[in-house]
Amino acid sequence: MPKIIFIYNAKSGKVNSLLDMAHKLISPKTYQCKLCAITHDAFSENEQWKNFREKTKLPLEFLHNDEFEKKYKSIDTKYPAILLQKDQKLTEWIPKSEIEKIENSKELIRLIEAKAETMNFSNPD
Repeated sequence: MPKIIFIYNAKSGKVNSLLDMAHKLISPKTYQCKLCAITHDAFSENEQWKNFREKTKLPLEFLHNDEFEKKYKSIDTKYPAILLQKDQKLTEWIPKSEIEKIENSKELIRLIEAKAETMNFSNPD
């Protein structure tokens, strides 16, 4: 079954998380990760996104950009991005340019569900 991989334009780790949190609070318009801004509030995961993530039957994986680069060395993409892994091959599913146009988690969820439906993912929710 295909898997959807979300790549945040942020580094992993507690220190980086604290720096990101401060950046979102002090200067949210200059924050470099639109996917983070859509799925997370300043201090935690957005409630609507969390509910979707916990209830969906879609196979999802979430990585920070440094984690992604360690795990998938051969892929070059602009962050943030949402990729599709199918038959051991990664393709851009929702590119950075499209993520940048999304205003909130509700829009992202609708887009994911619509794209998944056209790909014949089974998601009975």
